[in-house]
Amino acid sequence: MTGDGAVDGGATSPGGVAMTVDGGATSPGGAAVTGDGAVVGGAAVIRLAVVDDHPVFRLGMTALLASTPGLEVVGEAADADEAVRLADRTRPEVIIMDLHLGGRSGVEATREIVARHPGIGVLVVTMLDDDDSVFAALRAGARGYLLKGAAPGEVERAVRAVANGEVLLGPVIASRAIGFLAGGRAGGPAPFPELTDREREVLDLVAQGLSNVVIARRLTLSPKTVRNHLSNVLGKLQVADRSQAIQRAREAGLGQP
Repeated sequence: MTGDGAVDGGATSPGGVAMTVDGGATSPGGAAVTGDGAVVGGAAVIRLAVVDDHPVFRLGMTALLASTPGLEVVGEAADADEAVRLADRTRPEVIIMDLHLGGRSGVEATREIVARHPGIGVLVVTMLDDDDSVFAALRAGARGYLLKGAAPGEVERAVRAVANGEVLLGPVIASRAIGFLAGGRAGGPAPFPELTDREREVLDLVAQGLSNVVIARRLTLSPKTVRNHLSNVLGKLQVADRSQAIQRAREAGLGQP
């Protein structure tokens, strides 16, 4: 891991994300060339997409990136489904991804995009700085993770690192990742450590869209016991209702069938 959080050389991230460098193709003159052959000032133009459900932030990020030499914004999306379609249609080198998208989470979008297009690098730029969100994003295949307070230069460096096949994490995020790697805990922490194993199991099934009756049958519990567990989950996660709990769970990588 470099001083600014970039990781290269054969290590893996807490989520098992390969931390290798893909050098890419070069032109006969030594300049890097993109899939469509675009080259600017001896370096390839990096094609980007921006995914965020807040129009003001999305437009601001797009303007910042579009004004940076060597970067080209090829599309924007406001939700996870639109992000997947955008990736299919434009095949950018890097996608700037928020995690909180209103419907399906950015973690889910990242997982689907990386599965469909392994060559696309996802750089998470979000307000969420908790371990659950960080490691869920890395497990889903994100190559970078910055907080929305990052300076413009830091965002540009992260974009270029991710486009080059590196993994780049913001300073706070990187220190956590180093701690888990040094401790041999490559899988990252279990989501929501404040929950009991049973509560986390119930939350996972709720996030899959199952009803209390179906969950009770699957776990050999009474529906009343399931309701009690879910009530405890809502209190511990400090969310108001089932839908908010589902959103938090999916952002942390739970709810996968």
